[in-house]
Amino acid sequence: MTEMNRRSFAALTEAATELEADGFSGILRATRGGEVVYESCHGLANRADRSPIHPGTRFATASLSKMFTAVAVLVAASRGEVKLSDRVIDVLPRHRRPATLRDDVTVEHLLTHTSGIADYFEEDENLPGYRESADSLWQEVANYTVRDDYSALLPVFADLPPVCPPGTTYHYSNAGYVLLGMILTQVSGMPFAHAVTSRVLQQAGMHSSGYFAFDEVHPDVAIGYLPPLREGGPWRSNIYSVHPVGGGDGGAYVTAGDVERFLRAVHHGGVWPGVTPDDLLTPRIHVSGRWSQGYGVEIRDDGAFGKDGGDAGVTAESLYRPDTDTTVVLLANIGSDDLDGLEELARRFVDVALS
Repeated sequence: MTEMNRRSFAALTEAATELEADGFSGILRATRGGEVVYESCHGLANRADRSPIHPGTRFATASLSKMFTAVAVLVAASRGEVKLSDRVIDVLPRHRRPATLRDDVTVEHLLTHTSGIADYFEEDENLPGYRESADSLWQEVANYTVRDDYSALLPVFADLPPVCPPGTTYHYSNAGYVLLGMILTQVSGMPFAHAVTSRVLQQAGMHSSGYFAFDEVHPDVAIGYLPPLREGGPWRSNIYSVHPVGGGDGGAYVTAGDVERFLRAVHHGGVWPGVTPDDLLTPRIHVSGRWSQGYGVEIRDDGAFGKDGGDAGVTAESLYRPDTDTTVVLLANIGSDDLDGLEELARRFVDVALS
């Protein structure tokens, strides 16, 4: 590490520490060539008993774990349980798929966000399913019902019309990954969490990671937090604001080190039988001037890849740069929408780590 890198990382630590005063809590970790070049822990995993965040703390990931779902589907395909070209209507029974699902939507369309199905949390106000916030979703569906069987979410989007024909354009879809999770359960004969944990996470050496429900007691799990409703009031947990357990669209719990292991497994290959780096890292559809969508993975034009995630009480960033063998991971148990400066800290961290 150069002296300039050391000064940059020291300044980054100072900025993260200053942000703690406003509520930041999380971990920043960067590696190069398998060596940890930077790791900085901040704030509390549990504010009630003042448990500090440490390198082994496990954080919720929101959509970052769509990457895990994608790999699990590819593993299922390599085992002959499903084909990416299969039509979804041929895989999922009628009562476990949207009523408006077109018969030409394939598994691959779901993987690449090109299915055109309406989302259960649409952020474009001109499209069906638009919600200004997730709060309205949980007024329609009790979040505690969305557990082992994510079909509990189907009523929210099952009757919405498609936003576009499949294969014509990129349209980010959480609902599409909900269906992928249901497909994995259908074809593997295993609960989603068990299939992903045994076939993807454990195979990659991610032994600290998994899908933990809010009402299960596990050690070293960071509680997701929302800011106080009033000045001087108590911080709140996010148990009424997100799914109570992760599924196809996200929500696994991970350590920063396990995210690094996953990114390296994607790049180097040889971890998941029948799944190659080209399977995951081939750009499938161009999204913007700087990046394209692969299978569950976002690929920058410079070759770096990864996935982020955000939810109430959750911020997750991950990136791997192949030419320098560098990983960048930021995990926090507070949402970036609730903390001014967190997005800027994440951008600054990526810039410093990749320089």
